[in-house]
Amino acid sequence: MAVLDWLLDSDPALRWQVQRDLTDASPEAVAAERRRIADEGWGARLLALQGDDGNWDGGACFPAGWWAADHREDEAQPWTPTLPTLQLLVYFGIDPADDRVRRAVEQVREKSRWDYDDRPFFAGEVDCCINGRTVAIGVYFGQPVDGIVDRLLADQLDDGGWNCYAEETGSVRSSFPSTINVLEGLLAYERANGGPAEVREARRRGEEYLLERALLRRKSTGEIVEPSWLQFSFPLRWQYDALRALEYFSTVGGPPDPRLAEAIHLVRSKQQPDGTWLLEHTLPGKVFFDLEDGDGRPSRWNTLRATRVLAWHDQV
Repeated sequence: MAVLDWLLDSDPALRWQVQRDLTDASPEAVAAERRRIADEGWGARLLALQGDDGNWDGGACFPAGWWAADHREDEAQPWTPTLPTLQLLVYFGIDPADDRVRRAVEQVREKSRWDYDDRPFFAGEVDCCINGRTVAIGVYFGQPVDGIVDRLLADQLDDGGWNCYAEETGSVRSSFPSTINVLEGLLAYERANGGPAEVREARRRGEEYLLERALLRRKSTGEIVEPSWLQFSFPLRWQYDALRALEYFSTVGGPPDPRLAEAIHLVRSKQQPDGTWLLEHTLPGKVFFDLEDGDGRPSRWNTLRATRVLAWHDQV
């Protein structure tokens, strides 16, 4: 089966993006396919799992009672609560104007509280990784997140990036994962609000933090920071890898910075002889259901993501 046919033989959440980005399907056909996400497949399944408390699995970032459980240190973080579920719905591209989606988000806004300090979901908390994702989610679903953005601007470190442990440890060194989570949120906010100058400046400083390090390397020694960043996974949670960073820069658009060359070469090198990319290094943890066939197997999501990144890079 040709790669394009294989990609189209999938859930509406992925199929509509393939139609939009890789085929000459009409805007009407793409929109019709997108509307199916809330009616069937992965999107409908997730919407149906929301609890009466407005949460998924009883909590904002962690399931109800998870932090109090004696075995929590021995278990991988579950990916079933509200934050990762809404993040998935954003990746799916579910229509935020759909009545079912609007009601679900309203329930989150009115009822969901963070595990930290019992703050309302769209008020954010103290962790910049969590706050960056919450900004991206809030912007997508039309929720006010100005207060979180203000905190993220104040939390930016002198080297241009962010570190989710800065609050706890006082670290003054930025983190690649923290920085990419914040950048994704700031870019979404900037585009939804006409590009506030202070947000744009903070975003560009954060981009430079990653670019100075070729997306992968220590500035001090030039060594690869983390070998797992050379592997691609989906769905994305908080974790960082080269493909995620390249997706961010392709979303920003414009001519590719020459410092992306190593990461682009990595993406090219991982294409399989059959034209696909594999699923790699999936974070462990409870999920409601799988979206792929497992690590080491061809991945529709990674194939779509890598294809889009290379198309951006090669056409500019």
